[in-house]
Amino acid sequence: MKNFVIIVNALKDKSLKETGKLCHYIRARGGRCQYLVSVNEQEGIQKIRADQIPADTECILVLGGDGTLIRAARDTVSCEIPLIGINMGTLGYLCEMETDSACEAVDAVMRDEYMLEERMMLSGRMERKISREVSADESRWEASFAPESFHALNDIVIHRAGALSLVSLIVYVNGEYLNTFKGDGMILSTPTGSTGYNLSAGGPIVDPKARLILLTPINSHTLTPKSIVIDAKDEVVVEIGSRRVQRDEVVEVSFDGDRGFSLAVGERIEVRRASACTRILRLSKISFLEILRRKMQTFH
Repeated sequence: MKNFVIIVNALKDKSLKETGKLCHYIRARGGRCQYLVSVNEQEGIQKIRADQIPADTECILVLGGDGTLIRAARDTVSCEIPLIGINMGTLGYLCEMETDSACEAVDAVMRDEYMLEERMMLSGRMERKISREVSADESRWEASFAPESFHALNDIVIHRAGALSLVSLIVYVNGEYLNTFKGDGMILSTPTGSTGYNLSAGGPIVDPKARLILLTPINSHTLTPKSIVIDAKDEVVVEIGSRRVQRDEVVEVSFDGDRGFSLAVGERIEVRRASACTRILRLSKISFLEILRRKMQTFH
């Protein structure tokens, strides 16, 4: 591999110092490189468009932290280009390399000395209610799926919005009713996302190479809140239920912490495994269990 694109969080790489150094290093070794800014101080988070990535790009280097890598994975998923994370934030699970070893990482990739991991993603689309006028005196509500699906590498989170009250979420798996959860919301997580919000909400830690979907209630109004693990081939539908006569409850849906959408009572989100996946390059042979052990020792 010799053709690179760098996606950088400019809040982490001040004045793009490390980005410039890495571009110069790649070009000095006969490679090609350009950079795109994912986050900056003036405009905040910026979506990277697939058409900004040159067609001959072989590897995307992500400078920032786990959050920057997650956004880059989601924005470039249609390109099917492998990514490698170079950490400039706190200790994370996804960004394997640090800035002081970035040049060594480039050398290894140029020599094709790496392992490729494929991480499953989730795809979600909203089913909203639209009003259709049948006659001058009558109108009818019809459900309509949003034409576009949105992807998440970590998780899709359905959470309450507005007043501090519980929300009611009616969950179906493969068309079969599972349960009605009352609480602050629900996390639908990939194995990669199991160490994120899912972990904070009491969900299990899963090897990121696994193929499954985690359903973890957020502050569930029950004495025995439990996560539910289902097969990656399963399809989950979450319908917004009503807890009061006004039926004015509204929830927010976020994909990897971004892309907020609102859903009202009676509306739904359909979640399934995405057909695309995130391809991550691994350079070291450190296992997920060793990374996990180090994290547990750090925060014990």
